[in-house]
Amino acid sequence: MHGPPWVGWPLVLLCAAAGAYCLVRSRTGPAAERSAARGEGLMALGMAAMAWPAAAPPAWSPWLFTAVFGAAGLWALARRHLHHAVGAGAMAYMALAMELSPGQWGPAGHLDGVGRAAGMSAMGHPAPGGVPLLTGLLLVYFTVYVIAAGVRLAPAAVTTVPDGPAADTGPPGVLRACRVAMGIGMLAMLLAL
Repeated sequence: MHGPPWVGWPLVLLCAAAGAYCLVRSRTGPAAERSAARGEGLMALGMAAMAWPAAAPPAWSPWLFTAVFGAAGLWALARRHLHHAVGAGAMAYMALAMELSPGQWGPAGHLDGVGRAAGMSAMGHPAPGGVPLLTGLLLVYFTVYVIAAGVRLAPAAVTTVPDGPAADTGPPGVLRACRVAMGIGMLAMLLAL
């Protein structure tokens, strides 16, 4: 992941903890939640691997991430899990943006038409990786997702059925909190792009 290690390491820990919890939940939770928890857990562990701050990641790692997350996105689309497909697509996009960063598009030291080095912004800072419009759309999507999922963390009024126990809709609070944490992690990685 691009960015300082003090951002990368907490993100790795957050995503790894969320992934481990979701995978444990996929083995012990109710049958209705197992598939979703398994998908969330694998995505969180993938996010942890991609957020790992490395001084010089292997040259093949962005291509491996692109292939793995691209396949996961297609699998999620086939299973009609749109949020997982968007998340996997965003991860594949970020992996490609890591590999095809603006500094690699031109020869080193090459100046563009206004006298800037290739891959540099007008202020002399490195240009952002990826396509700004797509990055912005993904930022909006995950911001809305985090806010909506965070609101759902607030306890709702318990509804009771006249001759039965309270209705329990949705996963337990910790699984919901893992989803919020993963959304925040996705936002952090998109901002570091």
